[in-house]
Amino acid sequence: MSDTSVIYVLNGPNLNLLGVREPEIYGRDTLADIEERCVTAAGDARIVFRQTNHEGVLVDWIQEARESAQALIINPAAYGHTSVALHDALKTLSIPVIELHLSNPAARDAFRHHSYVSSAATGVIAGFGAAGYELAVQAALTKVRERA
Repeated sequence: MSDTSVIYVLNGPNLNLLGVREPEIYGRDTLADIEERCVTAAGDARIVFRQTNHEGVLVDWIQEARESAQALIINPAAYGHTSVALHDALKTLSIPVIELHLSNPAARDAFRHHSYVSSAATGVIAGFGAAGYELAVQAALTKVRERA
């Protein structure tokens, strides 16, 4: 794999509060801790790691990834359960897309059981806490290699 491979890691609403928001569900790692884990897991690939509380900003970043990334990892947070806009933006990508959740939505509230992102994703990783990000980076790198 080329050392120029770029993986976008996009994070949705409230993930800026990781480490303090419901640590019994989401763990004690901060988003900065998770970014560090992603960079380490990526090896020579470059990680573009971002978080926003705004749906339209996520859509803009997904569209940017069409031209700039070889893979995209997205933790849509609550937007996964509500956003047709994210689904539609992700469907425009021709790169691997990995949906990621710290907790397992299927084991939580019924309204979390459906994700608009899942049908646009190559795969889903859920329920492994912060380690899920490392798994997602590894999966993204595998998919990029397969496509090379």
